[in-house]
Amino acid sequence: MYPESAGPAAPTPSSAVPAQAGPPRRRSTTLDLALIAAFAALTAVLGIVAVPVGGAGVPVVLQNTAVILTAMLLGARRGTLSVLLFVGVGLLGVPNLAGGHPTLAALSGPTVGYIVGYILCAPLVGFLAGPALRGLARAGRSRSATVPRAGVVLLAGVLGVVVQYVCGAAGLVARTSLFPGAALLSNTPFIPGDAVKIVVATVIAVGVVRAVPDLLPPSLPRRRSPAPPSSPTGARRDDR
Repeated sequence: MYPESAGPAAPTPSSAVPAQAGPPRRRSTTLDLALIAAFAALTAVLGIVAVPVGGAGVPVVLQNTAVILTAMLLGARRGTLSVLLFVGVGLLGVPNLAGGHPTLAALSGPTVGYIVGYILCAPLVGFLAGPALRGLARAGRSRSATVPRAGVVLLAGVLGVVVQYVCGAAGLVARTSLFPGAALLSNTPFIPGDAVKIVVATVIAVGVVRAVPDLLPPSLPRRRSPAPPSSPTGARRDDR
């Protein structure tokens, strides 16, 4: 005869915890570093073509749009790190800005404020656009879900450009003889082109996250309050 079983054995701590949790985390970190470096390189490459506009000597470039697209796709944390890497490489003397100038040479020029704007707009754009893009990745091709979420992504890009304009104007005031009002108005020639570029960046971001949803950073898990301890089976509580 077989011995009677006393019931299913309770799971041990070792069986409750999934094994081999290390390799996926290492792969995730490696992918993050690769994306940060790749988008920093993309931002530098898009600064090769530059067209000077206005008397302040601030050129029209695609770099400001690359910064916003980076923040949209990589999120606030990774996007900011990518922009910091882009700026840091230029501080080492690598020609990463428009016209082949390094960041180090631009620190004393009129465009220094725009570089600061790159750094400050990245976390803002990533924070605002990230949840909307994750929602788009989950919703698929639904038009009712696409339009409002794409609008949020577009708004995030617009706010990012506004941050760049304000920081750029502050840099012009600090480095030139322009008054604050005139410095802000010096951004006017860039508005039509930047509007088109932000729309294009939004379309690209929406298309990329639908094709490669794993590119987006994962959403932070919500903290759950611990469940109250349950009473043993069969035990009865008498509060009288």
